Amino acid sequence: MSITTEKNVKRTPFKGDHVGSFLRPERLKAARIQQAEGEITEEELRQVEDEEIVKLVEKQKAAGLKAVTDGDFRRSWWHFDFLEGLDGVEGYEPEKGLKFKGVETKARGIKITGHVGFSDHEMVNHFRFLKSIAGDAVAKLTIPSPNMLLFRADRSEGIYDDDEELVNDLVVAYRGFINKIYEEGCRYLQFDDTSWATFFSEEGRASMKKKGQNPEEVAELCARAINESIANRPDDLLITMHICRGNFRSTFMTSGSYEAVSETIFGGLDVDGLFLEFDDERSGGFEPLRHMNRQDLSIVLGLITSKYGELEDPERVKARILEASDYVPLSQLCLSPQCGFASTEEGNEITEEQQWKKIDHVVRIAEEVWQEG
Repeated sequence: MSITTEKNVKRTPFKGDHVGSFLRPERLKAARIQQAEGEITEEELRQVEDEEIVKLVEKQKAAGLKAVTDGDFRRSWWHFDFLEGLDGVEGYEPEKGLKFKGVETKARGIKITGHVGFSDHEMVNHFRFLKSIAGDAVAKLTIPSPNMLLFRADRSEGIYDDDEELVNDLVVAYRGFINKIYEEGCRYLQFDDTSWATFFSEEGRASMKKKGQNPEEVAELCARAINESIANRPDDLLITMHICRGNFRSTFMTSGSYEAVSETIFGGLDVDGLFLEFDDERSGGFEPLRHMNRQDLSIVLGLITSKYGELEDPERVKARILEASDYVPLSQLCLSPQCGFASTEEGNEITEEQQWKKIDHVVRIAEEVWQEG
């Protein structure tokens, strides 16, 4: 990890890092089904979750990762589970699931039924357990960006007259959660956000215009939701953001370069680090990074895909890192998989053995690059 002793300057993400989610073990999948069918209690399911998370944390540390997560083992979805825990938000079953390339998720959605707020959240307990078993590793918590409520929630009940009013409440709710999780010892928090991908393609921007929205104004609102949510964070709390184009059973939702909103993403967000997809041609080149104008922002290059098991040529990965250093100093670059291995409980079409080989690949390449760099 890159460390600085300057006052009020945060540490960067680790040179070899990861997004957060891991494939669910078969034992955990079976226990979740048993609980849903009434064969075991919630307490018995929680015991299985605890035991499997302990194993996962040890595997992460053995692989050489300096930051560990609970792998989303207690979640079905990377975003809905958290958002449903906010006041005024409820889960429901819509007529259809979310559409990805050639596949559709199971039907699940969220709707706003009251004013959004934060009073308590089950993921506070989830983090407390992770922190208790992390040992000398950094316990990292991942949650959806506030933008995911803006983009995914059904607002048909008319609780809010406009986006501005909703964002104001969202900011207060997220500040409340961040303060609480900081009190529990969290020093590494990550926002996951697929909303930015809507701006990357002409199709996505056209869909906004069809709804009567101005893409530039929406992008400005998204940036404000993030920046105001984290504005009062403590100096030693690292907050990063993972920007994704969709990850479900090794498929994706959208394609397109970062270019359309590059000035906002690389020059207008007050996060400490950005985890970015760069694992294939769908993400475009590194040119949008030219808009990065901060010496304290880390760019985590997602050059190792989590969607397929085949390992990337390490020399090619190193070459691409050097290509990115034409736009961002090597000291501000890091390496990770482009996404998690299981954004939903179904997981990607990859084996656990392949998953850990990918993690090992990231750690080994990062050690070689930044020893040399």
